[in-house]
Amino acid sequence: MCIDCGCTPDHQHQHDHETTRKIRVEESLLAKNDRLAAANRTLFNAAGLLTLNLVSSPGSGKTTLLEKTLTDLKERFCFAVLEGDQQTANDADRIAATGVAVHQINTGAGCHLDAHMVGHGVEQFDLDATDILMIENVGNLVCPASFDLGEDLKVAVLSTTEGEDKPVKYPQMFRAAGLMIINKTDLLPYLDFDMEKCRAYALQVNPNLTILELSCRSGAGLEAWYRWLETAQIKKQQLNAARS
Repeated sequence: MCIDCGCTPDHQHQHDHETTRKIRVEESLLAKNDRLAAANRTLFNAAGLLTLNLVSSPGSGKTTLLEKTLTDLKERFCFAVLEGDQQTANDADRIAATGVAVHQINTGAGCHLDAHMVGHGVEQFDLDATDILMIENVGNLVCPASFDLGEDLKVAVLSTTEGEDKPVKYPQMFRAAGLMIINKTDLLPYLDFDMEKCRAYALQVNPNLTILELSCRSGAGLEAWYRWLETAQIKKQQLNAARS
C-alpha cells in the first residue's frame, strides 16, 4: 500500500510515472517562463524601467496602495500599470481613474501572471516614456512566487487582518520578495496582530527582507514607501547608466 495515496502495489508504477511526468511538465513550464522573463528584463532595462511585481493575498490592499501612490507621485514619475485578475476590469478601472496608463490582464482560471502575459501586456505602453512599471499580480501567495515576470523586485503586501504568521505559512513568497509592506496598520487597535512577531517571522524566512509599515487610510508610513520608491528608481537609473 502506498502511504501517500493509498494505492495498491499494482498501481505504484503508474503513480510514480504520473508524478515524474508532472514534475517534468512543471520544470518545462518554468524553464520557458524564465526565458521569456529574461527577454522582458532585457526590454525593461533597455527602457530604463524600474519594474515592481506586487504580490499578496486577495484583499491585502494592493490596489488601494497603488491608487494612493499614483495619485501622490504621478507628477514626479511616469507610471504604467499592469493589472492581473482572473475576471473583471474593476481594478484597472480604479487605476485608470488616477490618470495613469493601465492595461488589464484576465487570467481566467489561472492563478498568477506569467512572463508571456506581461510581455504582451506592456505592448500597450510607451516604455521609453515610462519611469516605473507596476505589475499587480493575481491575489495568491503561492503560484506567483515561482514565476519570474522580468521584474526588478517582488513587493509582498501583507495586511494586518491576515495574521502575523503568513511569512512562515507561505515562506516561498516572502523568500522571493525584496520588500514586505505591512498594510492596514490603522486597524491594529482592533486586531490581535503581533507586529514584532510578524517582523521576526519574515526575517526568519528572509533575513535580507526590507519591511515597511503603513496605512493607506490614515496615510501613516506612506512617505517612507515613497522614499523607498524614489531611491529604488534612482538606483535603477544609475545601474542602467553603468551598463551603457
